[in-house]
Order: sequence, then C-alpha cells, then structure tokens
Amino acid sequence: MALTTLLHLVASIGVLGCICHYIIQKIHFRAKYKFPNPVPGLPIVGNMLQVPKEDSRMYFAKLAKQYGEMYTLKLGTNRWVFLNSSRVVNDIMEKRASIYVSRQNLPMAGDIVSGGNRLLFLPHNELWKRERKIMHETLGPASKDRFAPSQDIETRTLLHDYLTRPEQWHHSHSRYSSSVIMNVVFGRRTKLGDKTVNDVVDLQEHFLKLLEPGASFIDAFPILMKTPIPQSWQPWRWWGDTEYRRTKKVFEIEMDRLLQHEKNGTASDCWMSQLIRSGKDKEFTRDQLLFMAGTLIEAGTDTTRISLNQLAAGSALFPDWIERARKELDAVCGSNAERLPVPEDAPSLPLIRAAAKESLRWNPSLGEIAHSLTQDDSYEGYHFPAGTNVTWNHWAIAMDPNEYPEPERFYPDRFLNEDLDKPTKGHFGFGVGEFAPYQGGYTSGRRVCAGYVVANRNLFLSISRLVYCFDFLPVEGHPIPVGKPFSTRIMNAPFQIKIRVRSPAHEALIRRECTSAAFD
Repeated sequence: MALTTLLHLVASIGVLGCICHYIIQKIHFRAKYKFPNPVPGLPIVGNMLQVPKEDSRMYFAKLAKQYGEMYTLKLGTNRWVFLNSSRVVNDIMEKRASIYVSRQNLPMAGDIVSGGNRLLFLPHNELWKRERKIMHETLGPASKDRFAPSQDIETRTLLHDYLTRPEQWHHSHSRYSSSVIMNVVFGRRTKLGDKTVNDVVDLQEHFLKLLEPGASFIDAFPILMKTPIPQSWQPWRWWGDTEYRRTKKVFEIEMDRLLQHEKNGTASDCWMSQLIRSGKDKEFTRDQLLFMAGTLIEAGTDTTRISLNQLAAGSALFPDWIERARKELDAVCGSNAERLPVPEDAPSLPLIRAAAKESLRWNPSLGEIAHSLTQDDSYEGYHFPAGTNVTWNHWAIAMDPNEYPEPERFYPDRFLNEDLDKPTKGHFGFGVGEFAPYQGGYTSGRRVCAGYVVANRNLFLSISRLVYCFDFLPVEGHPIPVGKPFSTRIMNAPFQIKIRVRSPAHEALIRRECTSAAFD
C-alpha cells in the first residue's frame, strides 16, 4: 500500500514537472519571440478548423484586409506568417532571401507523397544545392537556346490546334506547355490527349492541395511521424503512400522509355540523355533522378498552361488591350498575316511582354509554397524563431487596389515601366527570392523558379502568336467566373470562351506555316 502511494506520488510529481516545464518553455518562448497579428484560435489545433477546405486563398485574403500587411496563423504546432504587401515581401523574402531559403517540414507532401525526393520540398542542404545546380544548368538563362526549337514548333502546333479544334483550347494549353518541357527532358513531343500529360496534371491537382496551410493533419503535427506505430497502421500513409507510388509510376514510364531508346541507340539529344552519357546520373539515386525530372515536367507544365488560361479569360473580358497589341504586331509581322512573330521581335512588342506579366498577376490560380526561416530574425519589432513558415499572400497582393489600380481588370499596360525587361519583377507568378552569385558559378540559396527564363519565353512566343492570329470572345449566357481562382483541372475547361481566327489571311498563314509542325 505504501509502495503504491509512493509510486502515485512520484508519478504525480513527474506529471507536474512536465507541466511546469511546458509552461516555463511557453513563457520563455513568448518573452523571446513576437509574431505579427496572431489570429485568435483554439488550444492545441490553433486556427486549423478556421481554414476552409475549398477556396482557402480567399479566406487568407479576407484576413489580410482585416489585419493589414502581416498576420500569423497557428496550424497545429506550426506558425505561419503571411505577408500581405509587396513592401514586406520585398523586405523579408527578397532582401533576406539567404535566410528565408529552406522549406517547411510537411511530412505528407514532402516525405510521404514525394518520398523525400521532390526538390520543391528539400530543405536547404547539400542535396538541394546539387539538384538546384542541375536545374539551373538545364533551365537557366545560359540554356535558353536549348529550348528555342521546341518552343517554336510547339507554338506552331498550338496555333494549328486552335484553328482545327478551337473548342479544346484548354487541352491545347496543356499539350503545348508539357510538350516543350517533355521534349527537353525526355526527348519526345506530346499530342492532345497524351496519357502522361493528363496523369501529370491530375497528380498536380491533388498535390497542390497539400501545399495549402493546414491541408494535412500530419503536416500540422509532424511529431506524429516519430510515434512507434507500424507504417501500415498509420492512417495518414494509406492515401499518401498510394499517391507516391502513382506519381513514381508516371515518371518511371518516361524514364524506362528513354532508357530503351538509349539502349537501341535511338534516343534524342535531351537533358536526361546528356545526364546519363556524362555519368552525372551516378551522383543521384534512381528515385532522386525520377523526381528531379518529374519536378521539371510538373513546373514546366503548370505555370505556362495556367497563365495561358488566365490570358484567355482576361482577353475575352477586357479586349481593349488586344487592339493596341495588334498595332505593334502588325508593324513587325504585317497587317495581312505575312509571318509569325519570333523571339527577336520582343523589343518591338512591349505590350505582349507586359501581357505575359499580367497573365501571371491577374486572378492568380496557383498558390504559394511557404519558405522556412533558417535562423532567428527580427523585422519591424517582431521576432521570428528559426523554422517559422513565411509565405506571401499571392491573391491578396495581386488583387489589392493599393498594389494595382483596378486589380480586377486585365490591363497589361500597368507593366509598361522600368521593370518590363525583368521577368520576375512586378508580380509573384515565379515565386519569390532573388538569385545570388555562388562560388562555383551557379546560383544558390534562392527559391525563385529556376525556369523563369524559359517560362517567360514560352509565354512571350505563345501570347504573341495567339494574339496575332486569334480572337478571344465571351460566350453569351456563360459568364467567366472571376473574383476567385480558376479551376486548375484538366478534364473540363475552367470557363467558356469562343476562339475565332482573326481573318482568312491569318488562317492561311497558320495552314502554311504550322500544319507540318502539328503532324511532325
């Protein structure tokens, strides 16, 4: 009896000690760190139950109107600081990019669904640096000419698809964007209805949902990954492991096809072939190679196709800029459809270059991926601990009238300024975090999209040729649903528009210059 009482006393003292330790740590944490505008929430889960499963970006934008330039959400054990103006984004994530460079710990998105191999979720470590170097060599400014032939032939095919199958314009955007990057990475073109393209976009649709704050319970409480429960009993793995295997299989199909061509001596000169022939593939595991190639395809497909969707909607709703752009186009390509625009025409087509930026800014459909702070930092009286998740509130900034007058209007002229020739300036469509020189001749420590040069050229060439040759028209009785992000799904168009060739002369130009590309 006495022993039992003693054990109860010891246990009680232990529990009390743990509680006291937790309280002391909590007091110390609150005394040392200060977060901007914490949004009131519940014990333990914080704000998790307040974030809607659908249209969460609209909720985050609503909070920005309420709390101003910064606010903080607590999602489980993680704190997320939202930056709601270009001023604070520039101050924190651009000027201090070297310490806001890592990724948040998202076990579901990073470790389970990606197998710890997706570059997008790697922390700022040596593997990230090696993969980032490869990415930059593939996609950086010095390699832009590698993409030029593919971009030319694929935009010609895009025009032919618009002409012959105008009702499938949204599928044409997917085929175009994926075929450019697929040709460079794996040495093959894609057609409308290509299974890999459809699979990649479908995977991305599910995957992008995991990037939203609070999307997964295990991401909110990553400590649960360390519990001594067999993996087969962990409920969060039932879906996650299935998605990982599905993703890996899609990438393996393309890799195995290429390896067979390499064996037969019939492989095209592409990024993966060059990696294999140079022996650099030995620096990575097979899974790392698969996800490195897959990341290139995912990123190359999504940004361009969704930006073209936004351009199509904006042009149908606000066509006034089209007439001004065509004056520039007709001046260099002829008013009677004499030739297609080419990259060398860019200096003479400022409004087209501005339209590429506006297509990334207006009614943005892609979300953000938070950065993670690598060391303690202070800003304007606030103090953030290392590991804090920091993200820019893309929709809130892009659609803020204080940032962009008449933000709901598709108006490329707003970018006819000193930043016109800087693809990453004026919007956050390519992410944030400036590039910086690194010893060894490549870029380091920055999370801005490695392929922004290629993506920008994709947009310029496709937009210039589409605007030169086609009209984008609204469909009576089917208003375009602006005011919230468009659907990014591939099977159904996110809205209805009518595509019409500009004139018989432009139709003749397309048939003359683009038919062979479409059937090559």
